[in-house]
Amino acid sequence: MDNEAEFEDIVVENGFFDKMETLDKFQIDLFVVAIPSVMVIIAEMLLFAGMTKFTIWTHLTLLITLIFSTMIFNDRKQQHIIYAFILLSLLRILNLSMPVFFEIPLYSFVFSYAPLVIPIYILVKDQDLTLSDLGINRNIRYYDLPIALIAGIVIAAVEFLIIRPGYLIPELSLLNLLKLSIVMIFFVGLIEEIIFRSILQTNLEEMVGKYQGLVLASIIFAVMHSVYGSAYEITVAGFAGLILGTMYLLRRNLLLVTLTQGCSNIMLFGILPHTFAPELTTSSIITENGTIISGVILLTLSIVAIGFIKLKRENKSEEKKI
Repeated sequence: MDNEAEFEDIVVENGFFDKMETLDKFQIDLFVVAIPSVMVIIAEMLLFAGMTKFTIWTHLTLLITLIFSTMIFNDRKQQHIIYAFILLSLLRILNLSMPVFFEIPLYSFVFSYAPLVIPIYILVKDQDLTLSDLGINRNIRYYDLPIALIAGIVIAAVEFLIIRPGYLIPELSLLNLLKLSIVMIFFVGLIEEIIFRSILQTNLEEMVGKYQGLVLASIIFAVMHSVYGSAYEITVAGFAGLILGTMYLLRRNLLLVTLTQGCSNIMLFGILPHTFAPELTTSSIITENGTIISGVILLTLSIVAIGFIKLKRENKSEEKKI
């Protein structure tokens, strides 16, 4: 009888420790996601305030801390999300510290983004990610590309109304547009979408949930646009991140979101600056184009809402089949 009682006590204790272990892992997961997210937001708010050096040092401190933390956390999912934030800090450090080698700023983007291919390759090999895991597949329908084109134009138009950026090409010519397209699609667009969608959003979905991961990835994407020093731009970037994230959530296709961002950047830094003279200030733009901006925001929310409804319907149909 005593042995049976002892055995029951052991079972109860083991069950208790199993629950504690589960709780501890959940808390650690939140810690691993929350701390780097908060640090990235703080660093970007410093950049928003014009404190570039503090931003670089904050990201550098975060980068070193994250590298050492990979030796502490043994859980694969936790390590994967840490690697994602390492890429974010590397992206910002390279963007801010890379010297300008050319008179044409466009070529500087190549030197800012190309070095990220190496850590991305190391991460992909370490995590045994396939092309399908990264979203490189043929899962594109006939109506996807027109939607990507329209979404890119809408995002670019709203951003242009707010930040009025200068052009990255001296004149509108086929050769210059080709150069701009190569840089914005294969360097800026592709690398950013691999980092934010294929790696960050995917890992956040696994850690905190599908929709929570989408929202958090969109917030981080938004604050990473603080370099423009405009709260309106951060807001628009958040909506853009939500659109791109929803597209990736629905289609799991890296090419689709890369083309969307590439199209947006081509319009924003090439076609629109040469078409419209940057004469208005941000405040006058918001005042004079408030109706247009509100309409575009409503359109954006509608696209996202339709995407979520479609996703839920697909999930329900899959559950019925099962």
